[in-house]
Amino acid sequence: EAGDLVILDLDGQVVSGHRRPSSDTPTHLHLYRSFPGIGSIVHTHSRWATIWAQAGLAIPPYGTTHADYFHGPVPCTRPLTREEIEGQYELNTGHVIVETFRSGQLDPAAVPGILAAGHGPFTWGAHPADAVLHAVALEECAMMAWHTRMLNPEAAAIEQYLLDKHYLRKHGKNAYYGQITSD
Repeated sequence: EAGDLVILDLDGQVVSGHRRPSSDTPTHLHLYRSFPGIGSIVHTHSRWATIWAQAGLAIPPYGTTHADYFHGPVPCTRPLTREEIEGQYELNTGHVIVETFRSGQLDPAAVPGILAAGHGPFTWGAHPADAVLHAVALEECAMMAWHTRMLNPEAAAIEQYLLDKHYLRKHGKNAYYGQITSD
């Protein structure tokens, strides 16, 4: 319930709420600090995305549903080392997520999610509703990608021009898809 949410500042201090903060707080704080455009993070262990994370595989953009939300594959981090797990596990999870984005020169606004190897998905957005939408979209894309690969193990990702068309018609300064809303 919404009343169970705990609000923290970027120093990890409780601003409001009567529950304990998530044990994943160090992961989230590191992502907020590293990617200033993130306003909210969702971490789940949803079935299909977690299957890909457990397999240590990125989710390829096999179709336009994927391209509507993620401008490229949803990456999977490298596995944490024993030392990283036995050390500051949650903080190191954040480090490996940031490492994956930086080493792949990925834009966290264009690819608003990742799979933590052997763990599960993290998604984000500017607002809580965006982060939840990306979690739902990621789960659906993971399920469809698994089935695509089962039907055709040789399936290839869609062409970059189709990926670009579907992503950019919904995102960016020249987006035209959907209804115009007035705020």
